[in-house]
Amino acid sequence: MALSATPTTLSPAYLTDRYELTMLSSWVTEGTVEDRAVFECFGRRLPEGRRYGMVAGLGRLLPMIEDFRFGEDDVAWLEEQGVVNAAGADYLRGFRFTGDVDAYREGDLYFPGSPVLTVSGTLGECVVLETLALSVLNHDSAVASAAARMVDAAGGRPLVEMGSRRAHEQAAVAAARAAYLAGFSSTSNLAAGRLHGVPTVGTAAHAFTLAHATEAEAFRSQVEAQGVGTTLLVDTYDIAQGIRTAVEVAGPGLGAVRIDSGDLAEESVRARALLDELGATGTRVTVTSDLDEFVITALGDAPIDGYGVGTRLVTGSGHPTAGLVYKLVAVGDGPGADAPLRPVAKKSASKASVGGRKTAWREHDADGLLVAERYATDDRALPDGARAVQVPVVRGGDVVHRPDLEDVRRHAAASLATLPAAARRVTAGPAYLEATPVTH
Repeated sequence: MALSATPTTLSPAYLTDRYELTMLSSWVTEGTVEDRAVFECFGRRLPEGRRYGMVAGLGRLLPMIEDFRFGEDDVAWLEEQGVVNAAGADYLRGFRFTGDVDAYREGDLYFPGSPVLTVSGTLGECVVLETLALSVLNHDSAVASAAARMVDAAGGRPLVEMGSRRAHEQAAVAAARAAYLAGFSSTSNLAAGRLHGVPTVGTAAHAFTLAHATEAEAFRSQVEAQGVGTTLLVDTYDIAQGIRTAVEVAGPGLGAVRIDSGDLAEESVRARALLDELGATGTRVTVTSDLDEFVITALGDAPIDGYGVGTRLVTGSGHPTAGLVYKLVAVGDGPGADAPLRPVAKKSASKASVGGRKTAWREHDADGLLVAERYATDDRALPDGARAVQVPVVRGGDVVHRPDLEDVRRHAAASLATLPAAARRVTAGPAYLEATPVTH
């Protein structure tokens, strides 16, 4: 058949690697595509130096699983490209994910071996989700994990996500969402505000000042448009003079000044002293410029009221992927719910996996601090007082877990609160704990 013009939008089903569909086509041909299967998403290790990770992206992933479809033009193109054979094409024409997904809640912590996502169904319908699941979870979890560390470093001072210009345009939106759920207060990205309800902030850049004949004219224009509660960027020319001009124009009720250059510790001390001298004792000092959790920690004693973080945040602060993998852990010798599952596992050097579907639970001490994460691969009952970490998120192909972003944000804060202070340090260290099997 003749294909229509190049599409302007694509189904989430295209967000996959070719080999997922070539495997599926082979399984269709040999007659095993409907055999039972269980796949798990987990990390063998955390990024180097990290003590914990934070799960993010589930709220973006689940609707894409629900919408994972192949239209007639899609199937025709895949067959024309030799991705699938005729039998595979027939299978895809009616494809809809009808399996189950269980997952760690978004905003939860994870550690090496944690079964972050478990996908149960048939070989065919589970395998095609691999690339999509890893793409979303690896990116968003990397950003959220970095963001959580920055939130700790900030010690309660607000953080603004402002990394859009340092990321792919769609990754920027996802990063803003992930940062917010991890504890950032707002974003500069309007799409994240419109799509996800993340609070947006922003006032002016250096270009605004440079476009006026004088700094005073620029500040006056901004205050007239945005009110005295605005934030004035004072380092275009000279920081001290910029602060004097800002207070002269806006008065002592000026909302904030922003410093984007120089030694931020020294400049913030000078700024605070000058603002107080000018009577602007309530004017906040905010800083930007290549911040990360280490710089924010170093600025902990400086009189800074808020931070704006961009490049390092949206690139995972040195770890742009969470390192999660998606592996087959159990397969049935036939189709149908009654077909027994047998565990399967890789034995590759440094890439070995643990076979069998896992049920994970956590143990806490009397103060509510997390002390262990364990899992079993059999059907045993959980220990007294234990609660499974995973929750049902998809049943029969339908999403059954839809917390709003504020709920996720609260869960992330509660999750971090279960870590002892040593595990929340931003200095490099080993994973606080690992998910360990219970075999007796």
